[in-house]
Amino acid sequence: MEHHHEHNHNHHGHHHHGPVKLTIINSAFVIGIILNLSFVIIEVVVGLYVHSLSLLSDAGHNLADVGALALSLLAFRLLKVKPNENYTYGYRKTSVIVALFNAMVLLVSIGSIAYEAIHRFLNPEPIPGTTIAIVAGIGIVINALSALLFFKGKDDDINIKSAYLHLLSDAIVSLGLVIGGIIIFYTKWFWIDSILSLVVAIVILFNTWRLLKDSLRLSLDGVPSSIQIDDIKLHALKIDGLKDLHHIHVWALSTTENALTAHIVLTQNATIEEESKIKHKLKHLLEHKNIQHITLETERENEPCEAIDC
Repeated sequence: MEHHHEHNHNHHGHHHHGPVKLTIINSAFVIGIILNLSFVIIEVVVGLYVHSLSLLSDAGHNLADVGALALSLLAFRLLKVKPNENYTYGYRKTSVIVALFNAMVLLVSIGSIAYEAIHRFLNPEPIPGTTIAIVAGIGIVINALSALLFFKGKDDDINIKSAYLHLLSDAIVSLGLVIGGIIIFYTKWFWIDSILSLVVAIVILFNTWRLLKDSLRLSLDGVPSSIQIDDIKLHALKIDGLKDLHHIHVWALSTTENALTAHIVLTQNATIEEESKIKHKLKHLLEHKNIQHITLETERENEPCEAIDC
């Protein structure tokens, strides 16, 4: 018995799934929001002063990102809201909706960057390269620092990944502006600005597409991409006394937690005690696969099944 208790303890030690990191994430979002908001103000002031469209459109893009970070922070706060009679899972799903919304906002900003770039390419305007390069240089530092805050958690949660991608793509945008500013300073090729904006838009599109696919999948209660039903069956059938596993449904409750319902078929003479052991082993296995909420319906071999969906 002692051994079992110890194992349970280790099990929780090894699996930092779900809301363990909420406090770290919370401060990462708050710091990210403050840093980026101050950068938006710098860009707007300088952009208006030197009439640089690229700085102003980048400020707009960064402001959209501040909004996205604030929404993600709200979604993480809502994860903590206790379930009630009307919302039996609490507000966990908000985190999925926010991730989907953020992906859409990114797509819109890509469109506006591309539109602006083509417009500027056809009507290039003289702009001071040095000023643009300096402001964008500040942008690289701020965005890269903010992106680093989310680097560790980016594979655990789609919202953290979305924040990371937003900030990383902003750092790439700023890098593009720096290169553009330097080239403009030496060559006076003002159209470089537009070409770089288009390259930036393509980079962001590439990152956003997967985010959009993943968040759409979770919104439609699809099986989260990190979970394979075949793999679950394969491992479950190795448990003694478990004959079959069917009617398996897996879906995301939030961007960090998953749920599963399934029917398990036991050997005909399995006792209540054996049934309880098998269920315990299966739940333990599923927790290792990052599934936290598990509902199991049991039936015996060759028994007429009474469930509606047999």
